Amino acid sequence: MNTLNSKGKILIGEEVRVTAARMLEALRREDYIVEVATGSDEFIAKTRELVPDLAIIDFVMPQLQGLNVLKLLQKEVHCSKTGVILCLPRDLQLNQSTLTELGRVDLLLRPFDMRQLVEKVDSFFTRRRRAAAFGTVQEESTVVTEAYKPRLDVDSGRFSLWGTRGSTPTPGARFLRHGGNTSCLSVTYGQDKFIFDAGSGIRDLGLALLNQATRNLHLFITHTHWDHIQGFPFFAPAYAPGFEISIYGAEKFGKDLKSIFRGQLDREYFPVQMDDLNSSIRFRHLDENPIVVGDVKIWWEFAQHPGATVGYKIEAGGYTIAWVPDNEFMMGYTGSPIGITIDHPMVCPYRSMIDFLTGVDVLIHEAQYTNDEYPDKIGWGHSSVSNICLLAKFAGVRRWIITHHDPMHDDAFLESKLNMTRHILALIDHPCLVSHGYDGQTEHF
Repeated sequence: MNTLNSKGKILIGEEVRVTAARMLEALRREDYIVEVATGSDEFIAKTRELVPDLAIIDFVMPQLQGLNVLKLLQKEVHCSKTGVILCLPRDLQLNQSTLTELGRVDLLLRPFDMRQLVEKVDSFFTRRRRAAAFGTVQEESTVVTEAYKPRLDVDSGRFSLWGTRGSTPTPGARFLRHGGNTSCLSVTYGQDKFIFDAGSGIRDLGLALLNQATRNLHLFITHTHWDHIQGFPFFAPAYAPGFEISIYGAEKFGKDLKSIFRGQLDREYFPVQMDDLNSSIRFRHLDENPIVVGDVKIWWEFAQHPGATVGYKIEAGGYTIAWVPDNEFMMGYTGSPIGITIDHPMVCPYRSMIDFLTGVDVLIHEAQYTNDEYPDKIGWGHSSVSNICLLAKFAGVRRWIITHHDPMHDDAFLESKLNMTRHILALIDHPCLVSHGYDGQTEHF
């Protein structure tokens, strides 16, 4: 192991392999020597082999048992100078006795992105070097550094929700908090812009794109129901010379994709026709899986919804986002989610979707109906809250943003519905961070 040019030695204790791989890659890019352990025995064995300068430990993973691992680490004589960063959920409540047991450690709150991880690690080694220079290594955690002034990396990847409503737009004061535009998501990474669905939200996205340098657009359609394509005639880049727009869709639509979009612009419905658009537009069937554009991969999987409907999974920069706005998981099941396992007969037909979503960093998925509403909506292509809670559990989802809000559900109703969703997740013992998506929501990764 060549340590001459390294900035330090780090041991990561993380049970989720996808997360561990992302942490490993991010820190090695910064010239740290990094090893990973997924269990307590492996972790202690690797401390003796590596003698790390810093240990990063997931506090809540059952196989690692963070507090026990920390106690064992503190007993290792050769690790007396090893620093510790504990990864904790933001909502985890620790009592005073537990805090005392932790000793001198630093905390990194989940969810965190890789930039936050690197900044935390760099800060640790900066303090250590400065403390060593002044002969105060044992007091390194009390060294005062210059004021921290973080800057957001606007060139990193990001996703934005431009429309989170299902079926039809909902203007009005009762819908201001969550918004009233129908489905549209954008993902930005590098020089390309990826757009998912063309509901009414795509209008605002299009106006924003006119002022940006990006000219290569990739529009992925989950299906051609009205609320997922109705905004395209108002998408400004389609009218602007210099834009290149590739539109992707499943091959099993009743009509081919080009005919459907051309039909929207029929003279009987709209004053501008497809031939009048000044951008370069091409239509592509979903054939390859994944579809690769630059450094971005887009996988697709058929969902349970009337007509040919797919969900998408986008991987960019080691971060994975799933977009599944229409999917009736466990169609027809109206019973309790408690005690339902992945081997239940109602679950088995949906294993391909479960596998498809396993390991994603964030799931953007509908849960349109309350459990009271769902019995009257079976077969409409949308799920009950409790059924999607089970999907999140079976796929091991840690972060879930709910989209495709019913047009009858105003802001007050959605707040109540979200509380019920969190309650059901607790009942089935799945500690998932869940929130309702809203128009304009943007997150960097």
